Amino acid sequence: MGNNDEHLPLFTTTPAKARIPFKFYAHSVFVGICLIFVYRVRYIPAKEEAGRWAWMGMFLSELWFSLYWFVTMSMRWNPIYRRAFKDRLSLRYEKALPGIDIFVCTADPVVEPPALVINTVLSVLAYDYPPQKLAVYLSDDGGSDLTFYAMLEASRFAKTWLPFCKKFKVEPRSPEAYFRTAAEPHGDPVMANDWSSVKKAYENMKQRVETVTKLGQIPEEIRKEHKGFSEWNLVANRRDHQTILQILIDGKDPTALDMEGQSLPTLVYLAREKRPQYHHNFKAGAMNALIRVSSRISNGPIILNLDCDMYSSDSETVRDALCFFMDEEKGHEVGYVQFPYTFENLSKNDLYGGSLNVIMKVDLPGQDGNGGPIYIGSGCFHRRESLCGKKYSEECKKDLMVWNGIMVEESAASVLENTCKILASCTYEEKTLWGKEMGLKYGCPVEDVITGLAVQCRGWRSIYFYPERKAFLGLAPTTLLQTLVQHKRWSEGDFQIFLSRYNPLVSGYKKIPLKLQLSYCPYLLWAPNCLATLYYVAVPSLCLLRGIPLFPKISSAWVLPFAFVIIVHRAYSLGEFIWCGGTFQGWWNEQRIWLFKRISSYVFAFYDNILKLLGLTDVAFAITAKVAESDVSQRNVQEIMEFGASSPMFTIIATLALLNAFCFVGGMKRVIMDLQTWFSNPFTLQILLCALLVIINLPVYQGLFLRKDKGRMPTSVTHWSLMFAVLACALARY
Repeated sequence: MGNNDEHLPLFTTTPAKARIPFKFYAHSVFVGICLIFVYRVRYIPAKEEAGRWAWMGMFLSELWFSLYWFVTMSMRWNPIYRRAFKDRLSLRYEKALPGIDIFVCTADPVVEPPALVINTVLSVLAYDYPPQKLAVYLSDDGGSDLTFYAMLEASRFAKTWLPFCKKFKVEPRSPEAYFRTAAEPHGDPVMANDWSSVKKAYENMKQRVETVTKLGQIPEEIRKEHKGFSEWNLVANRRDHQTILQILIDGKDPTALDMEGQSLPTLVYLAREKRPQYHHNFKAGAMNALIRVSSRISNGPIILNLDCDMYSSDSETVRDALCFFMDEEKGHEVGYVQFPYTFENLSKNDLYGGSLNVIMKVDLPGQDGNGGPIYIGSGCFHRRESLCGKKYSEECKKDLMVWNGIMVEESAASVLENTCKILASCTYEEKTLWGKEMGLKYGCPVEDVITGLAVQCRGWRSIYFYPERKAFLGLAPTTLLQTLVQHKRWSEGDFQIFLSRYNPLVSGYKKIPLKLQLSYCPYLLWAPNCLATLYYVAVPSLCLLRGIPLFPKISSAWVLPFAFVIIVHRAYSLGEFIWCGGTFQGWWNEQRIWLFKRISSYVFAFYDNILKLLGLTDVAFAITAKVAESDVSQRNVQEIMEFGASSPMFTIIATLALLNAFCFVGGMKRVIMDLQTWFSNPFTLQILLCALLVIINLPVYQGLFLRKDKGRMPTSVTHWSLMFAVLACALARY
């Protein structure tokens, strides 16, 4: 390596190209919005005229949409993209790489099957990284001996899997994902034999794990295989048990070797103490327990946290992340490096809008350009000291080269297991700063967002990196209800932040740039979007039945700003979606889910936050199922929308779908009876809005009346929604 190469950065930052079309779009839409407001103010009905209040409601809804559009544009104004140079990192620091602690969190062996969990664990155990500097921790908040058994099996299989991955450069290193996609090699007999042998070993292990999971208990002969099973003799239930800590592979033990005689990474199972009288603080509590326990066992200065369904898809991801932390010029400023969410189980046209492509490829780079991305809960590499409450200072630059010197006291695994249990007890955090100034924050369903904000407010910089090869692959929801419940949880937590002292406009004042404060708002304001959307979906249709016009005639020049804003805004959205790798049908599905979320998930999230403010409810956390039944998965592949279960969310969606269908028929009848042309009819835009909503809701009508499979809309939902829709139409007419 030449002298010049020694001074080259480990990463580069590039601003987005071709920003002139975007800025032209933004400025022109802004002008169109202003003209719409001029129309609303100029033609507001007189006090004695019918529809005055409906008109004012439209004005307020459009004002909200405009404000939300403005904060979204401010987030996307200057996106930046990163590039990491792993080759430079290896040349300079291969012998001085820091320790990495990887946290994998699971909470329920039913919705997060152990076979799924261990594939994620095995994928990160097999990272292309010095094994003596790698430690993997599983937090099992379900306290399940089934999950512990699966981890025990994984620790044994790792002795075969890790050398196989290194020898044949396997990608991805989740055995389930690899053997599902890789073809058996035929050219090399040695490799073919090894491949078949390892695949058979994996399938046997998987079968044993799934058999025991289906049985629901550990057979007595298996319980004798490891001392750890005796811990469950004292477990009353998953919410009432002592700390269970087992070091399944001790990386410091010279006898912990794989089949090739190479060292293995450390592997630890932890089920923190749970007692009914103590609040366990959900995933944030689990992460904080892992931070403390790992500090005594391995104390890696870099922490990666992953959800249990998000396996590693690139064995060099750790090195990508370290390019940002170890860059000589700017690395000392970095508190965390966020990688994108990507999913492997999406349907061809992303039926439920689960890809989050626009967020990952447009929004987060925009936030990065404004000062740093938010922390989104998984696939994030943290600097341990920034996560533990340390404020950034110039002194941090001196710490860069001493990472490799961070050591923990050498102790036997059995001693560490006993001494570390207190760190994961219910009472350890009492009268401490854990959950407040140290570790992940407590009291919010989206603890990741406020934790990332706190890190940024302490002066650290966050980085967003979207690698060419996907770093992690997870599982997106495969039913509509799972999608809506997930977004209800996210939007509820985000709005809770907005209403709290953690509001970035308050807590970030003079600590982070204003543009970064605004970058949080598009997500924190998801929930209140329900009000304007519900109004726009329901009121123009009901006013159509009542004969109250709310838009200009097609023949009027005032229709132009409405048409321009709607057409240009949606056309840009379509182009952006396709640029992010989507399809036209995928974009249309995204529009449908956008509507469904706003009239159901966000409604309940908004309502729950109001109840919390009044002290009538407490924080709750819902886990989204990670595995679907075979018939549900088949319908997902066929892109047939899954309703199936009865839910108040479906009742709202179906009621509004039927309401717009009835109003569309009534509007068409009015046009025919009045013998007016489309251009002179004052209700044309309202009829077109109804027609658009009817087209969007076609899968709902099919689920209500045409389908016979298990994924159809439940009969109870059909009856209630029909009754509510008919009642609303009757009240509007009379």
